Amino acid sequence: MAERHGMYIGGRYVGGKDYFDDTDPATGDVIARFPLGSAKDVGMAVDAARDSLRSWSQTPPPARGRILYRIAELLRKDKDRLSRVLSTEMGKVLPEASGDVQEAIDIFEYMAGEGRRLYGHTTTSELRDKFAMTIRIPVGVVGLITPWNFPIAIPAWKIAPALICGNTVVIKPSSDTPLCVYELMRIIEKAGVPEGVVNMVSGQASVVGEAIVRHPHIEGLSFTGSKTTGEWIIKNAGFKKVGMELGGKNPILVMDDADLELAVDGIIWGAFGTTGQRCTAASRVIAQKGIKEKLLAALIKRTKKLRLGKGTDPKTDVGPLINKAALEKTESYVKIGKDEGARLACGGKRLAGPGFFHEPTILDRVDPDMRIAREEIFGPVLSIIEAGSLDEMIDIANGTEYGLSSSIYTRDINMAFKAIERIQAGITYINASTIGAETHLPFGGVKGTGHTREAGIHGIDEFSDIKTVYIDHSGKLQRAQIDVDD
Repeated sequence: MAERHGMYIGGRYVGGKDYFDDTDPATGDVIARFPLGSAKDVGMAVDAARDSLRSWSQTPPPARGRILYRIAELLRKDKDRLSRVLSTEMGKVLPEASGDVQEAIDIFEYMAGEGRRLYGHTTTSELRDKFAMTIRIPVGVVGLITPWNFPIAIPAWKIAPALICGNTVVIKPSSDTPLCVYELMRIIEKAGVPEGVVNMVSGQASVVGEAIVRHPHIEGLSFTGSKTTGEWIIKNAGFKKVGMELGGKNPILVMDDADLELAVDGIIWGAFGTTGQRCTAASRVIAQKGIKEKLLAALIKRTKKLRLGKGTDPKTDVGPLINKAALEKTESYVKIGKDEGARLACGGKRLAGPGFFHEPTILDRVDPDMRIAREEIFGPVLSIIEAGSLDEMIDIANGTEYGLSSSIYTRDINMAFKAIERIQAGITYINASTIGAETHLPFGGVKGTGHTREAGIHGIDEFSDIKTVYIDHSGKLQRAQIDVDD
């Protein structure tokens, strides 16, 4: 019988009336059980966060930073165990699971350092004997709704800046990966984060997630997930500060002069790393005519060698999809692609037996207007599109509703800079894949991806408000725009 775990509310672990199973996507085995939280549980979590807000927000930011450093150190000490927990629960291979935990370490370290800065700015006034500046203030109680594909890293990307800015937190983890966030709560508690500052409520998005979005005393929201859900949040959040990252349909442009072997390495990593379950996954390759056939042959050869299996097996290259719905969605898009006229170059089938495994798949002769070239699949499916000039390739790259990450492989610096300037994306890589964000740099996109920037100093922007301060030491009434010397 799998162990029952509780929600974390007000510094206590709280059970529930009903529980749901947390399963290993490689085997279907139940590895833990978590409460089906309710709107009442969300209310209790918000009350705890509100009760702790004044004390936490008045704690000096460097003191908050020292606690974040302790969280990072505890994560580092427990990295190997947490990596195995993550690999078992989410399915990604061990090296990637370890990288997920390392991202959490990095972001807590980075944001701890921001406690010594949290910059505002000073400027001149238009009036005599008057001082002007800005300062950062907390948003208040923030609600975080996180996905399953980076089940420790993404919660950390949101919790760390929220805390350093003086906010208190209510987080809802994905029901596919609550154990990873539960483990993070234990570390946060051990590091000395006061009771009520961080709270976790598990359960259904339609219940817990909706209660967080609609709660009148949650002042800020941060969401990573689907565009459809993001649109619903925008319509229902009210006057909250809302940040969201909503996916991508990320292109890799391969020019005729590209280093073929390097491009293949990057495409395989971008398309099939994390089983294609990244918002930055390389789901489209736009290849120039002169290199396309050589590139395709090399990709097929490498893809056929990838080994599927349980993520904790060191021999595994590609793990399972997260659940049955994800497997069925991947299957359906392969069929859609073939029905639209694409050619199946390799893969294309689910694996028999337990677990949610699908072969890494390449579809050739893809037209830019096909659904597989425009819609986010979130599985191990790569579309190959042939094009002529760089202008045509950039137009194809921009021909989706998303704009998260992008890449170009070329030895021509002029082409590289043209791609940087014209590709509609929040991130562009030169001679590297579309995945691999670093925590001290901003992460986010444009268009249907949303306009949030997480990590780096821009992560501070997401979880703080700016207050403008005027200090008039003239000893008399001065009126801006009226009492100005000509």
